[in-house]
Amino acid sequence: MLKERIITALFLIPVVIWCIFFASTTTPFMAFAGAIVVVGAWEWTALMRWTNVPARLAYALVVALGLIAINTPQLAFVKQPLYAISAGFWLIALRWVVSFPESATLWARNIFLVPTGLVLLVPAWAGLVDLHHASPWWLLYVFCLVWGADTGAYFAGRKFGKHKLAPSVSPAKTIEGLVGGLCVTGLLIVAVAIYHQLPAMRFAAFVALSLLTVLASVLGDLLESMIKRQAGVKDSGSIFPGHGGALDRIDSLTAAAPLFALGWWLAGGF
Repeated sequence: MLKERIITALFLIPVVIWCIFFASTTTPFMAFAGAIVVVGAWEWTALMRWTNVPARLAYALVVALGLIAINTPQLAFVKQPLYAISAGFWLIALRWVVSFPESATLWARNIFLVPTGLVLLVPAWAGLVDLHHASPWWLLYVFCLVWGADTGAYFAGRKFGKHKLAPSVSPAKTIEGLVGGLCVTGLLIVAVAIYHQLPAMRFAAFVALSLLTVLASVLGDLLESMIKRQAGVKDSGSIFPGHGGALDRIDSLTAAAPLFALGWWLAGGF
């Protein structure tokens, strides 16, 4: 398993770095992120327990067409409303996670899961693309917030973890791990804010937005864990050997990317 994880990472990391920093246009990153999201849509249908292949392909196609549509100049204006819808959804998702498994009687039905997949995936792709367009470094910053939160939580949880964060959803996650992730990302957030010499009010807004993005990334991870637990699976897929499926790789970003993009837009950039 460890060997597979290392090999997969050694392949993916250069591809991601090239798409973000070295491609002559934004198209390669858009295509790469789009491919991951469309695969995630296919995996989402499995979490909904769909077995009909044409129906699953149709759902993935709808997501793909949605990505193409919002990237056209005529529909570019829908991105900000999508980010706002995403932010509203995550407030609802927080309630679902906190009250799981009782909440499953509300959301564990196709009438909710079908649109949920769209709200998870389409705004996330739009947010990633918009941040990449603003600056590859800001996109990398959001990645580092997610990675820092995950890494800090892992090590702090192993060392100090005693109090479960959401035992019904993800028994391994602890409150101490969450605090560890916030400490790691807090250092990064303050360092970036100081580097950009932000005035006091914008400094505070940037820190608040970044911390909310970190918390959103944790919620994104918990939501996917909840959906997988309800579906009775460990991983969303197996496209990345040793790492699981596409959704397993972007679960945190489905919440973090649109939220940070929304804050970026409201602030007029940093």
